[in-house]
Amino acid sequence: MLKYITTIALFSVVFLMPVMVSTVVPSSDFGGSALAEEKKEKEPKYKNVKTRKRQSVGAKCGKALEKIQVVLEEEDWPKSMEMLEDIEASTKTCKSPYEQTQLWKFKGYVYYSLDDFPGAIRSYKQVINGEGTPEDLRLDTRYTLAQLFTAEERYAEAAEELEIWIEESTIVSNAARGLLAQIYYQLDRKEDALTMLELAIDDVESKGKLPKERWWSLQRVLYYEKNDYNRVVEILEKLVKHYPKWTFWKQLGGMYGEQERPLDQLVASEVVYINDRFDKENQVMGVGYMYLAAEVPYKAAQIISKGMNDEIIERNAKNLEVLGTAWYQAKELNRALSSLDSASQHSDSGDLQARMAGIYLDLGKDKEAYKASLKAAEKGNIKRASSNYLIMGNALVNMHCYKDAISAFQKALKVSETKKEKKFPTQWIRYADVEGTRLGKLRDLGAKVPSCRK
Repeated sequence: MLKYITTIALFSVVFLMPVMVSTVVPSSDFGGSALAEEKKEKEPKYKNVKTRKRQSVGAKCGKALEKIQVVLEEEDWPKSMEMLEDIEASTKTCKSPYEQTQLWKFKGYVYYSLDDFPGAIRSYKQVINGEGTPEDLRLDTRYTLAQLFTAEERYAEAAEELEIWIEESTIVSNAARGLLAQIYYQLDRKEDALTMLELAIDDVESKGKLPKERWWSLQRVLYYEKNDYNRVVEILEKLVKHYPKWTFWKQLGGMYGEQERPLDQLVASEVVYINDRFDKENQVMGVGYMYLAAEVPYKAAQIISKGMNDEIIERNAKNLEVLGTAWYQAKELNRALSSLDSASQHSDSGDLQARMAGIYLDLGKDKEAYKASLKAAEKGNIKRASSNYLIMGNALVNMHCYKDAISAFQKALKVSETKKEKKFPTQWIRYADVEGTRLGKLRDLGAKVPSCRK
């Protein structure tokens, strides 16, 4: 039985999506939040927030920052940075701790806009450590820092900031849990990553909503690494339903193969194949093998033949032999002969010619069967040499060449290794001898009897 080809490539798949950094964006009132969506919640967002007098920016500093706001809206980042550095260098413009916090917040945003993440990180750290930073801004900035650290692949620092954010927040978003899961995965904290993901996914699903594709993708990888293939299949079945991509269908087919579910594997692979999403030889041949295993050889032959015509499958000895086998099992004997003949031209073994000899014999083409068996014997390296000589002998008997047939059967007897193998050539030797003698006597008496016509 041919083995099922699994199309896993599983799990060389990219599952971590680019991090979208939510910067603490400056605004006209010099506030801002990394998580605007949570502002809609009625309950308090932060734990242990003490009541404090609302801080404000002085007139001089406010006027300077308003000018920068205009330049920011024009997205003239170099000019914005130059203006901010001038203000920072001044000891009179923005001098209070709260005003300095606003200045650093602006600089962090401009650094980010200039794709200078290290610079943004420095500025946002100043915001976090600033004496005049309000607690809600300090906490939002930690979330932003966690995202920036992740973008810079500084995962340990990203995890630290996000863990503090989660600890101090009253409302923890599932987006934060998903981000922390990705960070934990990069730190090889697989169990922590899975815990965070499942909290996010379970919460979203309990509300009748759809989890993000990247959450399921990472969850799938984590379960695969735990060898929990049942859970991997469950997740992939959700992915192909809600985020249908051919890569998920391919992986699902591969996982069905791992679970020894050949029919499901065939169905999943067929979905990909009929949509022309297999473009590699092993993928198309894999579908052909699956149809052969499912005892649908005609479909297997069609797929392999098309793959060769499309120049996806190489016309080498192995592939042509599989094609010939498929046509033979489909009872398309002439097509099988054509494929096997092409295969034999790429092979040093006599096996393919021996198989062709058997097919010719089935078709009643005794001369062709005899010639093919001779070629097979000449090439050698035949797995079942006794069978090839039996075919040769049978073809010769059919052509009434009894002496030659006996010689062929004797060769079959010589190379036979078991008692069972020796049984058949022995019987055929006896038959050929008796039949040849009988026809010879009839010929001597003047009867018209068939003669050897090889």
